[in-house]
Amino acid sequence: MIKIESPKGGDYTRQVSNRRSGLAASFLNNNRNKRSVSLNLKDPRGIEVLKKLIADADVFVQNFRPGVIERMGLGEDEIRMIAPEIVYVSISGFGEKGPYASKPVYDPLVQALSGLTTVQAGSDQERPRLVRTILPDKLTGVTASQAITAALLSRERTGRGQHVRLSMLDSVIAFLWGSDMGSQTFAGAELPQQAAQSFIDLIYETSDGYISVAVQSDKQWEGLTRALETPEWREDPRFKTPALRQTNIDARLELTQSVLTTRRSEEWLARLEEQDVPCVPVLTRSDMISHPQVVASGIVMESDHPHAGRLRQARPAARFSETPAELRHGGALLGAHNDEILAELGFGDAEIEALREEGVLGTPVEAAKAAE
Repeated sequence: MIKIESPKGGDYTRQVSNRRSGLAASFLNNNRNKRSVSLNLKDPRGIEVLKKLIADADVFVQNFRPGVIERMGLGEDEIRMIAPEIVYVSISGFGEKGPYASKPVYDPLVQALSGLTTVQAGSDQERPRLVRTILPDKLTGVTASQAITAALLSRERTGRGQHVRLSMLDSVIAFLWGSDMGSQTFAGAELPQQAAQSFIDLIYETSDGYISVAVQSDKQWEGLTRALETPEWREDPRFKTPALRQTNIDARLELTQSVLTTRRSEEWLARLEEQDVPCVPVLTRSDMISHPQVVASGIVMESDHPHAGRLRQARPAARFSETPAELRHGGALLGAHNDEILAELGFGDAEIEALREEGVLGTPVEAAKAAE
């Protein structure tokens, strides 16, 4: 994968906080195994270099606002003249049509417009809440990667590439619909407001910390009542069936909390596990790294970066039996692969140096400044 960046600073995440040796953790965590080329795409010669890169590429991904890529001379029609079978991917914020199509967009705006903030609040009547991670940004990336894989499989079978279009708004609304849009599902019978799942989440306070407990089936409910020594709950008419327990969710969760607060987390977890009730401790980010399950699974790995030193990162989540993922290199300095990649395209040393001197190609000085 080759990442095209502006010579003047590059990817914005290079500039954010939590840095070592000029490299930001956020950039390092999202750019492993990507080579960096810094090109001035406002110069026609920069566009020509990019077109040479595209000529033998499998996929071209761009996420400019709708209309920008066409004005640059890199729209689908122009690219297909160079690479007829390429998978062309356009990612936007709100979509390519409509009153918001040309608006600037950031993650919180998509959370707000998609309804995610009211889902997170628990009810349309409660104050909307943001999910405290950039879920739309990351979910759109996952959605795009799945779509690219499907398009490449289609090309393998048909010999034809295609244009894949998606937006952050599309990705989040589709993500929500499977579990959170029941009241909007039956056309003509919409509920005026989304009924609250609950005003209480499934994080319970114990005498010394927090745990999460979740029960759905009758067997799990009975196990919970045994672990909590509350057999009377099994006879309570409010909790006789899964449907009734959902209808009376606030009362059920309040009762559960009132009991769990009386003992330590470790004791409750042992009692709940004995009854096969789904439960886990609530961990901080630092605690998570050393939890036995995370360690046993090898989810967090360490590696050495030539500039940033020893890094701790999550491994790729999917593991392949025949083609295991490998860390070829960490996140690159801005334009670190300029000479290497242009040489692969057939440019000679003199041509590369000329492009650098004329401002088409980023320089090592610019890369160093960007890393400061």
